[in-house]
Amino acid sequence: MKKIILILTVVSVLVACKSSNSATSTKIDSKSQTTIKGDWKITSVTYPGSEVIKVTSFDLADSKCFVGSNWKFVSNNNKGNFELNSPNCTSYSTPITWFINKEGQFVLKILDEAKAKKVKSGYVLSVANVTETSFQLVDKINVGGKLTDVVYQFEKLN
Repeated sequence: MKKIILILTVVSVLVACKSSNSATSTKIDSKSQTTIKGDWKITSVTYPGSEVIKVTSFDLADSKCFVGSNWKFVSNNNKGNFELNSPNCTSYSTPITWFINKEGQFVLKILDEAKAKKVKSGYVLSVANVTETSFQLVDKINVGGKLTDVVYQFEKLN
């Protein structure tokens, strides 16, 4: 009986200590989402040391392959897609799901062939400098034990 009480106590402490403030469990920032809905193009990808280090973006391709890529964000259902079309890189196109949470984090899932609820991993980036015609997504990567910003600059099409 003492073991059961001890186990229940440990389980209740673990549940009580679990953080509810994860990127995917927060509320959606509808205003920011509405601002970035539509068709966009990445015009640059920048980070310190870009002439020396190679960054693989979203576990897909070299970050420079994302320059010129087209992105579509639909805000009313949090779906969209992107297409890599750089002449020096392999072409790639995929559907995505996305949202912006109240903390200004952009949560992205690349779907490929799977449905969104079956995809267990994704990417969380910061949203910066949002205007009607441009915005930035900022990823943090570890370079030699130091966090470095990778900045994706988006420009609105049309």
